[in-house]
Amino acid sequence: WDETHFGKMGSYYINRTFFFDVHPPLGKMLIGLAGYLSGYDGTFPFQKPGDRYEQHNYMGMRGVRLYRLVSNWLSLLCFSVQMLELSKSLPAALLTACVLIFDTGCITLSQYILLDPILMFFLMGAVLSMVKSNSCADRPFSASWWFWLSLTGVNLAGATGVKFVGLFVVLLVGLNTIYDLWDLLGNLSLSLVMFGKHLLARVLCLILLPLALYTAMFAVHFTVLNKSGPGDGFFSSAFQSQLIGNNLHNVSVPE
Repeated sequence: WDETHFGKMGSYYINRTFFFDVHPPLGKMLIGLAGYLSGYDGTFPFQKPGDRYEQHNYMGMRGVRLYRLVSNWLSLLCFSVQMLELSKSLPAALLTACVLIFDTGCITLSQYILLDPILMFFLMGAVLSMVKSNSCADRPFSASWWFWLSLTGVNLAGATGVKFVGLFVVLLVGLNTIYDLWDLLGNLSLSLVMFGKHLLARVLCLILLPLALYTAMFAVHFTVLNKSGPGDGFFSSAFQSQLIGNNLHNVSVPE
């Protein structure tokens, strides 16, 4: 059933048809992009589970050359690196890799048009970036330190932009940041000016950057979906007047 739902959402993006859904737009936009790049024309109705795709080129969204490989293999790589970073143990990293490779749940989820593989990629990417950023604590404000801290913010925006359950990794990174700042505050050899720089760097990379990216996702969402669709009724008359094909299109609506 979920594949039917998210496949239809991907078709809406390809057809630029406005819709309303409970999840943020990033994952569905990536599904639509995968379908578009692989030649899917957005005409399959996705009415009920089990319908045959027939001549429709659905492999771009289901096999998903764009995000399935990225999600699974990079998630596998990220998690292995995390184990190497956290445990410093090659056997532990290899065991983790094998567990993911042969996990039935991961194999099954990656075969269908779902948000979960994309979400897992950003979740693991956020944790990896956080761990790598912590490993650069002895050389703050270096290029690598800024890179991993910024990448943490990018992955936080990605995780939250796919599903709201991504807020849990935001909580994890937030607690880690609070602990890190508390430790810096207790360092008597560190001046208050330098502590302020650390605080501002984290505000910039872990709060302002994710918020900007999250907002940009919705900007793209509303720009692409400019045609009337099944989600019109959830929004105001003024908004509906901006949608091509709506009965109120280009009608002057009083404030």
